[in-house]
Amino acid sequence: MSIHSYEPRNGHRLPHDPFNAIVGPRPIGWISSQSAEGVLNLAPYSFFNAFNYVPPIIGFASIGRKDSLSNIEATGEFVWNLASEPLAQQMNQSCAAVGPEVNEFELAGLATQASQLVKPPRVQASPVSMECRCTQILQLQGLDGSKVPTWLVLGEVVMIHIDERLLKDGIYQTAAGQPLLRGGGPADYFTISDAGKLLMYRPR
Repeated sequence: MSIHSYEPRNGHRLPHDPFNAIVGPRPIGWISSQSAEGVLNLAPYSFFNAFNYVPPIIGFASIGRKDSLSNIEATGEFVWNLASEPLAQQMNQSCAAVGPEVNEFELAGLATQASQLVKPPRVQASPVSMECRCTQILQLQGLDGSKVPTWLVLGEVVMIHIDERLLKDGIYQTAAGQPLLRGGGPADYFTISDAGKLLMYRPR
């Protein structure tokens, strides 16, 4: 087996940086937020995941100071919306590089649904949403201690909404939600299905 090895600080010597293709596919953080002035924002983040079970904490990384980060700093609230395969084009449209005065819900042709415990609305067509209150915002740093222009936004989930069609005997069916997953490259996305499911219980 031939191995391609490299130190990231010295370059990867490949046509495209493979890092985010290797760490993938990743769930998408489709984040809705609201400015202090009430302007709505909706944006997808490919560096997103869950970080704790009880209390449930999710987070995403903003590479650069995006509107979502500024809004959450100002209000302390956001909503994660499941970017499902049927909403792929709208999700993609919501990542357009537009000014903070633009409402991406309107830009992507998406209706809003009022949240129950936070001010930012949910994506009405999304089958799952999580209302969150921010717990931490951390600016990342490298080995030498220098600050990186990326911020990790963490929030506790205070309310969850699930389309009941995704529940079978009370169990959430991950594949039925048709989650869109981000791969590497400029345009690679993936989906999952029950055909690819493996059942593997922890050893006793």
